[in-house]
Amino acid sequence: MFQNKKVSIIVPVYKVEKYIHRCIDSILNQTYDNIEIILVDDGSPDHCWEIVDEYEKTDRRIKVIHKENGGLSDARNVGVNQVSGDFVFFVDSDDWVEKTMIEKMVDSCDQYQADVVQSAFYYAYEDKRLLDNRYYSTTDLPVILGKKTLMRELVTNEKVKNFAWGKLYKTNIIKDIAFKKGVLFEDVFWAHQVMHEVNTYVILHEPLYNYYQRSDSIVATYTPKNLDILKGLLERHCFIEKHYKELTDSSYKTILKMSLIHYNLLLMNRKKDPRSLHRKEIRSYIHNNYDNLKKAVKKDKLLEQQLQLFSLHPYLNFIYLGLRKGLRMMKFISQPVGLEQQK
Repeated sequence: MFQNKKVSIIVPVYKVEKYIHRCIDSILNQTYDNIEIILVDDGSPDHCWEIVDEYEKTDRRIKVIHKENGGLSDARNVGVNQVSGDFVFFVDSDDWVEKTMIEKMVDSCDQYQADVVQSAFYYAYEDKRLLDNRYYSTTDLPVILGKKTLMRELVTNEKVKNFAWGKLYKTNIIKDIAFKKGVLFEDVFWAHQVMHEVNTYVILHEPLYNYYQRSDSIVATYTPKNLDILKGLLERHCFIEKHYKELTDSSYKTILKMSLIHYNLLLMNRKKDPRSLHRKEIRSYIHNNYDNLKKAVKKDKLLEQQLQLFSLHPYLNFIYLGLRKGLRMMKFISQPVGLEQQK
C-alpha cells in the first residue's frame, strides 16, 4: 500500500494526564506512517502540557499547540487551522485507537472514493469492552451511503452517530465548517453541516476506535448545561426542514426522545432547576408542537405512550418508565437489545 496521502490527527488535550499516554501511544503505533499528530493543549491545569511537550521532542510527526482554555470546540478549531494533510481524524484524549485504524480507513477511502469513512467502535471500560452489533456483524462488507440516506441515518443516530471522532474526513469537506464554541455536545451542532457536503460515506464494521467510558454517573454530574444537546437538535431541525423536508418527522422524533430524557434528568436534579424554568421550557415545547410530535411517533408505540402520558402530566411518564424498569428487573418484560461484551 502506498502511503502517499497524509492524515492529520487532531487531539484536544485537557485534564487527562491519567489517559494521555495511552491515547498518544496508540496513534504513534499506527501501521500507517504518513501522519501528523496535532496535540492542542487547551490550557490544561494538570501536567498535560509537560507530557505533550516531551512527546513533541521524540517524534517529528507531532506538533504541539498551547492555548488558553476555550473548550473542546475551540481546541478542535485551532487544530483544523493547522492541518496540512489530505484527511483529518479527531481523537478525544481519553480514548485510544487500534493500530491498523488509519491504514484501513485510508484504504477504504481510496477504494470507494469516499468523502468520509466511519469505523465501528468499542464502548471501552476499565475491565471490559462492549460492541453494538445490533445492525452489523464485524465481518460484514462495508456499507456505502449517499447523501440523503446518510442524513436519514444521522438524524436517527443509530448506524451513523453524531460523534466527530471515529471518522476519517477529506480535509476539504470540513476545513470551512467550524465547531460551535461554548456549548456541550458540540458535535450535534456540527455533524449535519458536514454530512450535507458528503456525496459518498462508507461504514466499516470492524471496531477500530475505543470510546472510553468514565465511571461518573450522568445523574450525579448533570447540570442544565447538558440541555445544549436540545439546542443543537432544534438548530439542526431548522436545517432539516429547509434541506431535507422528508426527514422532518424523524427529526421531531429524536427531539422528543431527548426532551423526555432531559425532563426526567431535571426532575431527578430538582435542586439544579429550583424554579422549574428548564422543565417548563421543555413542557412548553412539547405542548406547542404536540400535533407534529404525535404524527412523528405514530409507528413507535412506546414513544407514543410516553408522549400521551407526558401531555397529561410529566410525572405520569416518569412513573411509567420507573414501572417498566422494575418489570424488566423482575423479567416480566424483556430487556432492550443492547451491547455485547467482547473477549
